[in-house]
Amino acid sequence: MAPAPTAAPPRPTAAPPRPTEAPPRPVAAPPEPRSGGPGTRVGPPPGLAEPPPPSSPPQPPQPPQPPRSPKSPKGPKNPKGRARWGRRLAAVVGVLLLLGVGFGIYLDTQMTRTQALSSYGGRPAGGSGTNWLLVGSDSRAGLSSNQEQQLSTGAADGSRTDTMMLVHVAPFGGQTSIISLPRDSLVNVDGNKARLNSAYSAGGPQLLTRTVEQSSGLHIDHYAEIGFEGFASMVDAVGGVNMCLDQPLDDPKAGINLQTGCQDLDGTKALGYVRSRAFPDADLQRVQNQRKFLSALMAKATSPLTLANPFATVPFANASVGTLTVDGSDHVWNLASLGWAMHSVGSGGVTTTVPVSPSSSVSGAVDWDKRDAPRLWNALRSGDDIPPDLVTSGK
Repeated sequence: MAPAPTAAPPRPTAAPPRPTEAPPRPVAAPPEPRSGGPGTRVGPPPGLAEPPPPSSPPQPPQPPQPPRSPKSPKGPKNPKGRARWGRRLAAVVGVLLLLGVGFGIYLDTQMTRTQALSSYGGRPAGGSGTNWLLVGSDSRAGLSSNQEQQLSTGAADGSRTDTMMLVHVAPFGGQTSIISLPRDSLVNVDGNKARLNSAYSAGGPQLLTRTVEQSSGLHIDHYAEIGFEGFASMVDAVGGVNMCLDQPLDDPKAGINLQTGCQDLDGTKALGYVRSRAFPDADLQRVQNQRKFLSALMAKATSPLTLANPFATVPFANASVGTLTVDGSDHVWNLASLGWAMHSVGSGGVTTTVPVSPSSSVSGAVDWDKRDAPRLWNALRSGDDIPPDLVTSGK
């Protein structure tokens, strides 16, 4: 049997066409980051797509929001607005100044004036600084019987000087001095040897001023006098004055009974305090108390707390000028400068009494020391500080 024929081999196919362009080179995958490093993110193998992030849970539907109004762009500040505020501020300041000036003019018209200063032959010439003569009168004029009882003034007739002080204000912020003149000082009064307070009884403010000028050799520039009622009103206007007593003070004649220690004195108690003579040295201790209280009163009246409070400043000003008697040439601005000078007495000023010694001729009177008193007046006249040995103890 003949072998079966074998199948013919397949015909060769045509060769594939030769590519005319090179296939594009595959982009190399970025190197796979090392695993295990801190903060290294391990991605999928090359060629695999990043798995989609997990879908967030469905959120509940939100209520519709009102449309926002577009913000207006900020522009430059309005210069007209600043000008308006400047004009308003200037108007307020102007009104306050006018009120202050008007109030000052009103106060100036309320003061009682007298002819206390006079020209005469041999009157001392002016020296350094300014000299005030302050007088506390014991006049009861204008007081009712109830007020006399309340203030414990008694019912004496006429007017006498219960207190006399010479205030020297040095120029250019120099030393301010308060010098007490004891009322029982024996001086030359109109050609006769007499007590100083008798000059007021005999010839009023004019003779008293002339007597002080001739006895001290100082030129008096200003004069101010106040009575009992006015003094008490001034103290009450500032809400009282705090005073510290080293010992109790019980004086039925002055209507006071004060305990040791610091305490606020109203007008009635303050008047009794400055009038009391219930001390071993009587008038000499009293004038020290008067200086202490006057310095404390001026310090409180000119303090920022008082000046910023119109409910204290206005009553104090009214009480001051309404009960003061001043020389015809004095004005309210002179009083203001005096008060401002006196408020600094406690911090650099001097308070003392003219050097005296007991009189050998008149019981209860005192003579001005013939050696030390002229030294005091010469220092004030020349603008020098008062020698320390002439400053008495106590303020």
